Formats: sequence, structure tokens, C-alpha cells
Amino acid sequence: MTEPLIELKGVSISFDSNKVLDNVDLTIYRGEALGIIGPSGTGKSTILRVIAGLIAPDSGEIYVQGVRREGLIEDATDLVGIGMVFQQAALFDSLTVEENVGFSLYQYSKLRRSRIRELVNEKLEMVGLSGIGDRYPAELSGGMRKRVSFARAIMSNPDNPRDTPEVLLYDEPTAGLDPIASTVIEDLIRQLQCTQGVCSTYAIVTHQHSTIRRTADQVVFLYQGKVQWQGSVNEIDTTDHPLIRQFISGSVSGPIHVVG
Repeated sequence: MTEPLIELKGVSISFDSNKVLDNVDLTIYRGEALGIIGPSGTGKSTILRVIAGLIAPDSGEIYVQGVRREGLIEDATDLVGIGMVFQQAALFDSLTVEENVGFSLYQYSKLRRSRIRELVNEKLEMVGLSGIGDRYPAELSGGMRKRVSFARAIMSNPDNPRDTPEVLLYDEPTAGLDPIASTVIEDLIRQLQCTQGVCSTYAIVTHQHSTIRRTADQVVFLYQGKVQWQGSVNEIDTTDHPLIRQFISGSVSGPIHVVG
């Protein structure tokens, strides 16, 4: 893992008077599974949106495969495709599963509808959901909705291979799921990376211990808008860093300020 795919250098962003990210440096290498952890409200989801090009930082620089990004993702095309899985799946309730997964192709490609349906079915099969394209999100369990959102995130246009996502960004993919459903999602994240080769690189925001340990190789800890610690997932158990020790143990005593 010597080639950086994504680099954030001195990135800061504020919402009103609240500084969410404060001079953050972050590097994601090709083939890396990066976990981003920390207390709620410390900028974890924001950093994913910055990486995805959905919001622009107030200051700092973003590089994608060594090329500096100017503006938002809609202003220029990155050299690397980036897909994102949002919290709560973020599916369109009024659209079928097929229409949700194929949304970008229906909206922006020149592919025939029959070809888009074939591509949708391929992606649904990859996430273990064959034959549900005619259902609506309300007819699915929470875990199934998450997997549909995975299928949408890895959708690509065969006429434009550059759009194929090489990097996936997962924002709390196991939040609200029971332990068994969480395991299914965790296994799928690794399967997509290692077995089916869709996205060799990903960053995942999570609070769940099982998800941290089963899906991440490297971990960064965000607190008060800064990267306070980084290391391998195995080092979580051996580090004496007080923030990590308090976070992993769930203690209310320690340097992490507990509201209320």
C-alpha cells in the first residue's frame, strides 16, 4: 500500500460557529480498509462527504490519485470512481429496488432500459438479493435496504469505465441492525473488497465494535475535529492512548467530554 488514492491536507470546515474539521490530514492508500471512529458529532460523516466531493472544505487541499480536486465532484471528474453508502440507506421510497439501484443510469446514461435492468440484476446478485427488483423499500428489512444501497453504490456505466467505483465510503453501514444482520453486512463489505473485486479500497465510519474489528485494517480516531490517533485495528487493544481506552471501554470517565 504505497500509492495514496485519496489525500486530505490541512482540511478544515465549519458550520456556522462550529468547527467540525480542524486542519485534518488523512491518507487512504490503494487496497486499504480504513475505519474512522470517534464520539458522535466529531466530523466522521463530514469527512466522508468531503472525500466524496459532496461538500467543499473551507480550507485545505484534496488530492485524488495525486491530482488536486478543485470544487465539488460535479465540477470535475476524479481520476478514481468513488461510491458512497449513506446512513439509513437513503433509498427513494417511491421507487422500486430496480429503479433505486439503476437510478444514475436511468437518469444520466444512454443505455437501453433492458440493459440497465441486466446491470441492476447483476449488482443485486452480488449483494445476495436476486429477484427483488420489483419490491419497494418499505417491503424490505433494514439489512436488505442496506444491501440495496450497496448495490446502488457499486453501480457503474459500462460505456464509461472511469465511473466504476474503486473507492467505497460507508457511513454507519450497520447502525440500527441486530447482531446477525450486522454480521451479514460486515461479511459483504469484505466480500466486495476481497472476493468480487468491486472496490479494493474503502473507508468506513462506525461506532460498533464488531464492525470496527471485522471490516477495518487501519483505524483513525477523530475527536474535536482532529485526528487524535491512528494505527492498526490490532493496536486498539494494546495502545495506552487515553482517548482510545475510554472510547473502547465505554467509560464516562476520561478525556472525552460526556454531554449530560
